[in-house]
Amino acid sequence: MTEATPASVGPYVHRYLEETRTALGDPSVADGIARTIPILLRAREEGHTIFFFGNGGSASTASHMAQDIAKLTVIEGRKRFRTHSLADHVSVILAVANDANFSEIYAEQIKSQGRKGDVALGISGSGNSPNVLRALEEARKLGLTTVGFIGRGGGKMKALCDVPVIVPSDNMQHIEDLHHLMLHLIASYLRDEAPPHDS
Repeated sequence: MTEATPASVGPYVHRYLEETRTALGDPSVADGIARTIPILLRAREEGHTIFFFGNGGSASTASHMAQDIAKLTVIEGRKRFRTHSLADHVSVILAVANDANFSEIYAEQIKSQGRKGDVALGISGSGNSPNVLRALEEARKLGLTTVGFIGRGGGKMKALCDVPVIVPSDNMQHIEDLHHLMLHLIASYLRDEAPPHDS
């Protein structure tokens, strides 16, 4: 086996970063983020809950989003965001998966906790994760606003989202990279930028 050296690894590193930059530079990504932020701000102002959920690695992104938006944005004199990661309820997930079907693990939680005016933000690199799709279906029935962080053209998930934010890539690593960047960008905006009614 050939030993890796900085010189041999370098081209791969540069190619990976360039592919990520290309996906990030697509105007639809910035537009999707710009459309998502007012939805989250409205939920805060009206006291609604923002639910986050995803499958596989996207489940950890959901947890990360719920934590960052809840904690990073705490500012004296400003309303707090009500965030909830459905991926964190292990006992509920296992019970539903065992007694019903794995595809229902988030839908059942939405049916119990979701209320009209809340926000359901699903995350799926493929756009076809059955548990994410089912949660969005139930969210729409209950009158929640639906947002999707997606890749690979949007999959079936695109049609279930009021705002689909689609990373233009088929590479799951690039898709997840940009989902994390979008998360941090949104959380930073919500912390740093005062909407007109806060000024």
